[in-house]
Amino acid sequence: MALSLPAHPDLEHLRRDARRLQREVRAGEVDAVALVARHHPRGVPDDPGSFALAGAQLVVARAHGFPSWPRMLDYLRSARPLWRDPGALDPVSADADGGDGSDGMSIDELASAAAALACLTYTDRDDPARWARAAAILERRPELAVQDVAVAAATGDVAALRRHVAGDAGAATRETGPFRWPPLLYLVYSRVPQVDAVGSARVLLDAGADPDSGYLWQGLPTPFTALTGVFGEGEQGPGREPRHPQWRALAELLLERGADPNDRQALYNRMFNRDDSHLELLLEHGLGRPSSEIWERRTGQAAESLEEMLVRQVGWARDHGFVHRLELLAVHGLLAGPPSGPEQSDIHRAATPEAVAAAVAAGAGVDERPDGRTALHQAAFMDDVELVRALLAAGADPEARDDTHRTRPLEWARWAHARAAEQVLAEVTATDG
Repeated sequence: MALSLPAHPDLEHLRRDARRLQREVRAGEVDAVALVARHHPRGVPDDPGSFALAGAQLVVARAHGFPSWPRMLDYLRSARPLWRDPGALDPVSADADGGDGSDGMSIDELASAAAALACLTYTDRDDPARWARAAAILERRPELAVQDVAVAAATGDVAALRRHVAGDAGAATRETGPFRWPPLLYLVYSRVPQVDAVGSARVLLDAGADPDSGYLWQGLPTPFTALTGVFGEGEQGPGREPRHPQWRALAELLLERGADPNDRQALYNRMFNRDDSHLELLLEHGLGRPSSEIWERRTGQAAESLEEMLVRQVGWARDHGFVHRLELLAVHGLLAGPPSGPEQSDIHRAATPEAVAAAVAAGAGVDERPDGRTALHQAAFMDDVELVRALLAAGADPEARDDTHRTRPLEWARWAHARAAEQVLAEVTATDG
């Protein structure tokens, strides 16, 4: 069972959960009894009043994907040093006059701010405006790369990195900068213009940088690795969390140097988009086959098994009509059964213009909103211009409002920085009012 801890998992909170579960089982509360029946090997005792705290702890551990309470404690102790929360740091606020907010900062503060602003944090702070502020600081103070290895990595400054690693044997491997990352992570998570990203990565790897560098985002069990940063994207869409501009060359370099291709977080982040270029590359390097599993050794527990990883990918692809993705997995022997797509009548799972036409022909309403938004909202968010045009041609309403924010697909595209979709929708949408 895949691990399912909450963000910032806290041992005392988990202990309180176990004590509360014990009380609720003894009181006969239906949900608590059902949880025990599902996760305790002996089920609920005949006398619920005798339900022990050790039994409650076992159920809490198993509900989170661990085989036992001690194994969960061991994991928390091993994983704790790897926790990072990049989004917790807001290094500099924009000035009212449009400046970058860095006036009066020391050189160390400027370096820290520039490195933090340059990188994806996988929070709602990710935004092209952040990277522009970092770029403004770096343009004004180019010497920061010479003085700070995290900045040198974030800017892909080969010459500066060579000086750093030549003068300090541990510079390529030591955690540094605002996020306590090794320099390689600043390089691959950076979204500011870089001098030479691939050359800089080679400098760091040649000096001992770990191609499987990574961290546990807010303490969650699936590591955000160097490959994760290279491949980018995620739940906020490709506009706010774009892939690295040199993602393919960087990914190939990391994989050639031994990075584990079974990167669960990278696969998750990229599964929302129907582009399969990341999957093709990972499959070439052994995705789905046992590899180093280095992060299981580091934390003592795999976030999810290889089988669970593949089930997630196959399930999403089947549910959303990503037939090419299913074909890829089938060719590599990682798919059981034929690569069939979703029901034709489900417009929200139509991933291609052909699937949109088939869904409408099968009776689907093009503006259906089972989860409070239309298919056009989601296509706009993902900047899928081909799908946006297909939905509009099928009669999708560009003025439709989602149930939560009461905004149109155009506003979804703007928020997500989905510029191509925004341009298409702006041509068919009424003037903002």
